[in-house]
Amino acid sequence: MNTYLKSIGLVAVTLLAFTSCKEQEQKVEEVVAVDVSAEKEAVAAVMKSYKDAVQALTTEGTKELFTDEATIFESGGSEGTYETYESHHLGPELKAFDSFTFSDYTIDVKVDMPYAFTTETYIFTIGLKANEEKGRKARTIKKKGVATADLKKIDGKWKITKTHSSSRDIRKSSH
Repeated sequence: MNTYLKSIGLVAVTLLAFTSCKEQEQKVEEVVAVDVSAEKEAVAAVMKSYKDAVQALTTEGTKELFTDEATIFESGGSEGTYETYESHHLGPELKAFDSFTFSDYTIDVKVDMPYAFTTETYIFTIGLKANEEKGRKARTIKKKGVATADLKKIDGKWKITKTHSSSRDIRKSSH
């Protein structure tokens, strides 16, 4: 009888092991080849669309570049979601500008599907309108800036999930 029970136990363990292996095989996700170069270009295109809108002094078409939950951080402060940032900060700010241009622009894109991470460096020049109510004369602001962004590919489109930007005065060269 002991041999009989051992045989049944061995068959049961073998069946469990075999079943477990089959379940594991079914759980393995299909690996999809990713054209990293194409993904980097797509991410850079999203960031360019945002930059181009700012240079055109508009926020039109920018909301679709961000997820609804995207968070914005600028110069040491949290601006909340992109929708809040657009309506309370960026939109009104752009109306106070005569111009906004980027120069010496570089972007570095890292892709780790389904995420991407960017670092942008640039110089921005703002033509600020005069504002008599605030006692402000028209002037030009020129600063060095850096921005990072996290993006996620959702339904085949890259969307910004978080950005952080900061700027400082351009240091004079001592040479």
